[in-house]
Amino acid sequence: MTAAVALGLVLGWRELWAAAWVLAVLFLAAIGFVLGKARYDVAIDLASRRVVVGEQAVGRLLVRNAGARPISAAQVELPVGRGLATFQVPRLGAGEELEELFTVPTQRRAVLQLGPVRSVKADPLNLMRRAAGLNDPTELYVHPRVVQLANSSTGLLRDLDGLARQNISNDDIAFHALRQYAPGDDRRHIHWKSSARAQNLMVRQFEETRRSQVAILLASRPGEYAEPEEFELAVSVAGSVGVHALADGKAITLLGPHRAMARHTKGQLLDGLSGVELDERARPLQDQAGTVSAHAPGASVVVLVAGSRVGPEQLTRASSRLPLAAHRLAVTVDPSSGLRRRTSGDLTLLTVPTLEDLGTALRKGI
Repeated sequence: MTAAVALGLVLGWRELWAAAWVLAVLFLAAIGFVLGKARYDVAIDLASRRVVVGEQAVGRLLVRNAGARPISAAQVELPVGRGLATFQVPRLGAGEELEELFTVPTQRRAVLQLGPVRSVKADPLNLMRRAAGLNDPTELYVHPRVVQLANSSTGLLRDLDGLARQNISNDDIAFHALRQYAPGDDRRHIHWKSSARAQNLMVRQFEETRRSQVAILLASRPGEYAEPEEFELAVSVAGSVGVHALADGKAITLLGPHRAMARHTKGQLLDGLSGVELDERARPLQDQAGTVSAHAPGASVVVLVAGSRVGPEQLTRASSRLPLAAHRLAVTVDPSSGLRRRTSGDLTLLTVPTLEDLGTALRKGI
């Protein structure tokens, strides 16, 4: 419009003046279409906020006219991750509502943000557009696929419960020594035979035991994997080991590209793995191994999970930086290789071509 007016003044063409008037009328009309605020109440209801990759995620969008007057037809947009779903909302009377069902593609593992839902008002020629947020976003977790590991297949992860610590306790399960009774001691711990011989009350002391802790260190540099599918397999391996350890009553610390995450439930563990991505800024596995002692100093088992481009020498160097008392296990994912098991010092190295092979690889004696 401004260009038409300027050229009309310079060239003196009536046609340009006419075009400028038409554009001005259209602009003023467009303003009328986008004025006003639609009073919608919007809710997003997901059948489940956690699904496994490949499963169908189903949701419901509920749009309600919260005003006392009818609202003309409008368009509603629902951002889903980097995608966008669009819904046409018809004219709604006061209190009327519209329900729309939608599905979310879950072909890959991710943490998807749904929303905020936006109402969009635009003129028929799309000269002007006005969008207003209507609700807070919600998250959908697409979990990695995991396999159930049978107890007979996890000998390398077992037999470490109840490791004794040096701390002395008055109440535990590992007997340590006897000492003279002091006021306030639990009388249930009095050792009567020793008290009779010593002619003084003697009570038992115990060594504190600790719950086994499993640290899982996941290699996260792109150069450590031959292809992205290898990384997805590695994430599933880490998830399968972690889920089994949690079911076995162990504590889990998951070490990713930039931080360590303590996980106490299966949902927390898989939520954390849903958002893990390859990162060029991540340190090599052998450098990350040096952080295990800081984040999981009491780890009784440390599991290294890496891609096919991390060789045995690198895994051995990474193992040397782990806590001395920890049992060390390295799992390399390599779809082009066969199932293998070997040892390097106190490090057990497993190579698995598929997720289904993990249980067999963890079984002793393969």
